[in-house]
Amino acid sequence: MKKEEIKTVPYMMNRELSWLKFNERVLNEAGNPRVPLAERLTFASIYQSNLDEFYSVRVGTLMDQMEFSEVVRENKTNMTSKEQVKAILSATRELDQKKAVIYEQLMGELEPKGIRLINFNKLSAEEGKLLETYFDHEIAPYLSAYIINKQQPFPFLRNKDIYAAVFLSAKGGKKTKTAIIPCSNTVFKRLIDIPTRKGTFMLSEEIILHFLPKLFKDYEVKAKSLVRVTRNADIDTETIYDEDLDYRETIEKLIKQRKRMNPVRMELSRELDKKMVRLLCKNVGVETDHVFLSRVPLDMSFVFTIQNYLKNTDQEELFYQRRTPRQTSQLDDSKKIIPQITKKDVLLSYPYESIKPFINMLYEAARDESVVSIKMTLYRLACKSQIVDALVEAAEKGKEVVVLVELRARFDEESNINYSRILEEAGCRVIYGISGYKVHSKLCLISRKTKNGISYITQVGTGNYNEKTAALYTDLSLITANQEIGNEAANVFAALMKGEFVEETSLLLVAPKCLQNRILDLIDEEIGHVKNGEEGYIGIKINSLTDKMIIDKLVEASQAGVKIEMIVRGICCLIPGIKGYTENVTVVSIVGRFLEHSRIYRFGTKDREKVYIASADFMTRNTVRRVEVAVPILNKDIRERLDKMFEIMMSDDEKGKSLTDKGTYVDRELHEVKVNSQEIFYSMAYSNADKPDARTK
Repeated sequence: MKKEEIKTVPYMMNRELSWLKFNERVLNEAGNPRVPLAERLTFASIYQSNLDEFYSVRVGTLMDQMEFSEVVRENKTNMTSKEQVKAILSATRELDQKKAVIYEQLMGELEPKGIRLINFNKLSAEEGKLLETYFDHEIAPYLSAYIINKQQPFPFLRNKDIYAAVFLSAKGGKKTKTAIIPCSNTVFKRLIDIPTRKGTFMLSEEIILHFLPKLFKDYEVKAKSLVRVTRNADIDTETIYDEDLDYRETIEKLIKQRKRMNPVRMELSRELDKKMVRLLCKNVGVETDHVFLSRVPLDMSFVFTIQNYLKNTDQEELFYQRRTPRQTSQLDDSKKIIPQITKKDVLLSYPYESIKPFINMLYEAARDESVVSIKMTLYRLACKSQIVDALVEAAEKGKEVVVLVELRARFDEESNINYSRILEEAGCRVIYGISGYKVHSKLCLISRKTKNGISYITQVGTGNYNEKTAALYTDLSLITANQEIGNEAANVFAALMKGEFVEETSLLLVAPKCLQNRILDLIDEEIGHVKNGEEGYIGIKINSLTDKMIIDKLVEASQAGVKIEMIVRGICCLIPGIKGYTENVTVVSIVGRFLEHSRIYRFGTKDREKVYIASADFMTRNTVRRVEVAVPILNKDIRERLDKMFEIMMSDDEKGKSLTDKGTYVDRELHEVKVNSQEIFYSMAYSNADKPDARTK
């Protein structure tokens, strides 16, 4: 079908606008009075960093498309790239207004708790003098002020750094000059204490902006503002491939290139006249409609300093109740893990249960004489990775260690390059996947030589092998000694090592060749059951839904009468409740303390259901453009556990919002006492871990 022939349908929502609705739900948590005050600061910061990345990646991509000679249309709503960018800019301005209101509310609520962020209007003359002295001695010596002229061209503004832009005129002269002062500096603190008032602070960039006339004594300051530029970060690795460089060097080249990409947004802290804005835009290389006036600080990362300050004030009510991952009740941690896995499958549920059993299993495998090889796919790793340490130990002890390191994991490229070198130096075989396809699967295969021949332990997860995110993101990890699953996992690694794809599987769903088609078949099965007069059911928990083929098949299932329940954290291009299309679809989004990241696929009623956990969302990039793995849950107890988890999440009316037929998210009123699924799961994990016989079952 030609792009021009795409027809709009009432049940489709634009991907980018759907994502902005997700980020609005994050922002809403910053304004939610039921969230502890200090934690609301985190949500405000996450909202901003999310939006930064969205502009860098998604808006950057759309602006690149606008340069094409052929008009590119989005395949769900038929919007052109230009129309999408326009809609994004408009929606962002509305969200900016909401952000400003919530920020003022947060700052107002912090004052009684002993925290104030002030400006110069609220300083006494004495305090102003103290800050001036501080500026003269602690800040000014480390500033570099540029006055733009023929000899000094407009400087490059680094991505997301803060600058002071000032418009000057010589005393008695009319000609205006522009000056730029970098404000992002590690030499001085960002949050400056007001010495006369405990718990009172000012941002360093505001101090710089106030006192910058001292840097230009021969000039009159006409106007000034803080400036922050967001740059395009969407670089296709294939387009910069250099046959004279190895793959790792190519990715290093990409990282350097990204830092100098075109700007997609410019934020100002002060209102400037149109002429000055146009001048800045010309020099920065950004269109005027991509300029935003921000009523809140341009970088919200300072809130973590405030949180640290509050932690020392013994105001526990300002924070979430302390929770730490529990040891699973499925394993006896006083015994070796691998022998226990050979007897039963184990499902770890992060962050409620600890990732340590998996890490311990890797160390155990490294030291186990029966283990001959460990194979893993690595996408994002912790800064100090115990996973890597275990693999290094295994290699040093003579095991075959094969590691696929995905160097194209966006914004983690440098970390992964460093880890690839560490692994190689230890004797691991490091491979980098398949050209044009990211390897996003979470797959680990331990091969053992036993008296009965080769024996496999397989782990398949929904989240990265990252100790840090395992305590912050909700994810699932299945560890099994099922030999059929092990054989298919071995086939996956065999294909990857040859730069090929798995073409056919029986149990695992493996993208890009046999995941999307199998999902469509499973949906078709439910349609068939309904047509035979039986009940049909589909339950899906994912982060994003954009795959048009799957969406259309879900619509077909709804039209046939299949009950469809979906928990979609972020982008959802399918609008539920549309008469004649999606009446049988329910969509819930959970945005809570922990980032929802697990993927669960359920097909069929309880007496015949098939349940999978997976690394793949229902996005085209996941289903046909990446290597992903979904694993069936064959253990009845684990299947029932996942069913129960799914049902609890579907009943969440504390953090769960319903997507309406209008494409908006609304609060849910289901219970007298609201259900918070994440808190329930943590309580269950604590309860299970505290049972006297928990680890001896």
